[in-house]
Amino acid sequence: MGKMSISDVEPANAPCAAQQAPASPWPRSRLPVAPVLSLASFARGGRRHVPSILDAPHRRFVTSGRVAIALALRAMRVGPGDAVLVPSYHCASMIEPVIWAGATPVFYRILPDTTVDLADLASRLTPAVKVLMATNYFGFHQPLPALRAFCDAHGIRLLEDCAHSFLGEHAGRPLGSYGDYAIASSMKFFPVYEGGCLVSARHALDGVQLQSAGAGFEAKVVLNTAEDGFAYGRLPLLRMLLTLPMKAKTALWGRIKARRTADAPALAPGSSDGGFGFDPAWLDKRSSLFSRAMLRLVSRRRMGALRRRNYQRLFDALGRLPGCRPLHATLPDGVYPWVFPLLCDAPQALFATLKGAGVPVIRFGEFLWPGVDATVCANSVDLSRRVLQFPCHQELRDDEIAWMIAQVTNVVRANDGGAR
Repeated sequence: MGKMSISDVEPANAPCAAQQAPASPWPRSRLPVAPVLSLASFARGGRRHVPSILDAPHRRFVTSGRVAIALALRAMRVGPGDAVLVPSYHCASMIEPVIWAGATPVFYRILPDTTVDLADLASRLTPAVKVLMATNYFGFHQPLPALRAFCDAHGIRLLEDCAHSFLGEHAGRPLGSYGDYAIASSMKFFPVYEGGCLVSARHALDGVQLQSAGAGFEAKVVLNTAEDGFAYGRLPLLRMLLTLPMKAKTALWGRIKARRTADAPALAPGSSDGGFGFDPAWLDKRSSLFSRAMLRLVSRRRMGALRRRNYQRLFDALGRLPGCRPLHATLPDGVYPWVFPLLCDAPQALFATLKGAGVPVIRFGEFLWPGVDATVCANSVDLSRRVLQFPCHQELRDDEIAWMIAQVTNVVRANDGGAR
């Protein structure tokens, strides 16, 4: 099963969170939304060092970014009676760990380019506020020195959300190094089925003790990662060699699922299969051996170079289409994007048509937490509706990017002609 966005599985009036994702009403994307494993995954990418969250001295590898958020909150002793400043532009998996901790999320405004509204941030401060969560959306950094100074001045902790920015730097420092703690999502950047990390440049993580999730989990990670690659035409020789073992695995897994009781523990976290809830059962579980090996073996240099190249290709091809413009006017040095965000005037029609054609388009933040509306932050509502994101990851082939560009271009121009 490939990883899905909430837009793949829920209608426009859907609730913000669900433990598991139901079957998608859309056809499977013709191109991989997230990186998939191929032989090219292990190619070297030159000699240039690419900063990343892994440059932090203290690290723990967990199964998802949302688990890392919960562990960071626990390390900062956040609990009932405390408040956490969280961005009004978000997905449910960023907020649910705050609720789990017993704290109150306090939503602050962002500006049209997704940067933090510092004036609004100051207006939200109360004695209950203990932590500020700041998100580097789509790989583009926040004003991190200013946020660090703000937190220091007011005696609160900074949780740097690098779920979109595993790679990158700002003002000569790696992303993730400004926060008291930082989290990231390996699944968005590496060809793995599960994975996230909690890091700190300021605090040891001795209190975060993890254990294996078991042999079933380890096997599922390897097999599902391979299957994702097979589904998109990667690793053809390995697929041929594993045809019979995969069929046997599918049959065996079907029998196991049929015998499982409703309260039996899951073999993998819901985050890996498109779920959006937070399951505390995974708080003490270590990321798989396979996923941790991929963090060492997959070249950050290649990843960074290809993400920037693919982003720029999408920027040049799609940025001037009628009714569309890139969310960011430039691609600064030190930014290694998660996706290419395109601001659209008619997003609903475009999204439905593109999804129906198998284009791997997603919508981060489409469903905001209950009560977060234009009175809280008009910019967040606008972004949640109008920004479509297209993959630019390192495992996309040139012909796949060309196909995606042609599909988007044709749909946008057809919709523009119809509007006239």
